[in-house]
Amino acid sequence: MNRKNFCGRKIGMTQLFSRDRVVPVTVIDVFGWYITQIKTQDVDGYNGVQIGLVRKKYTTKLFSTDWLKRKKVYFEVIHEVSVETIDESLKVGQRVNFFQHCAPGDYVHVSGKTKGCGYAGVIRRHAFNGPPASHGHTMGRKPGALSFMRSRGRVIKGKRLPGHMGDDLRMMRNLEIIKIDHDAGIVVVKGAIPGKSGSVVFVQKA
Repeated sequence: MNRKNFCGRKIGMTQLFSRDRVVPVTVIDVFGWYITQIKTQDVDGYNGVQIGLVRKKYTTKLFSTDWLKRKKVYFEVIHEVSVETIDESLKVGQRVNFFQHCAPGDYVHVSGKTKGCGYAGVIRRHAFNGPPASHGHTMGRKPGALSFMRSRGRVIKGKRLPGHMGDDLRMMRNLEIIKIDHDAGIVVVKGAIPGKSGSVVFVQKA
């Protein structure tokens, strides 16, 4: 398995001093991941490693094989990574510490789901200015004209209209690792990453 890739949970944003400058950073918690299953070409038809994020109330307990029988009870998130070859040093029940192969100054790609905002109008979804708020305007927060094809009962493809906002898979590329705390299991990267606080993100070496 490529040990330069790992999963984590977004804690939130803060700022740190780096090279005598204040840098906005995002803190990622990478503690509490275990290997729950190893899939091989002979048995499953492909090579892969399945990892799980243990629930908070079980983080202080030692790993037990009973957890594998009831994964939904003991693990909050199950994620699988397909690999070309299986490393013989990987064992089921082993704590995932792939982030230890990264160092401050390395660049990573971070992917995750953006914050879900439900159904949103054009002002929030597409940053429309909206009409003037005085002089008798009755347009409100409506999107406005829908182009010349509206008379034919059609709308031009790509027209920015109200609809579902957020909850999309996005990736932020080439984010610099500012700090790694191996004892606390925390990785600090420069800039913002997708998702709200508490969401799961996937980090891979650039």
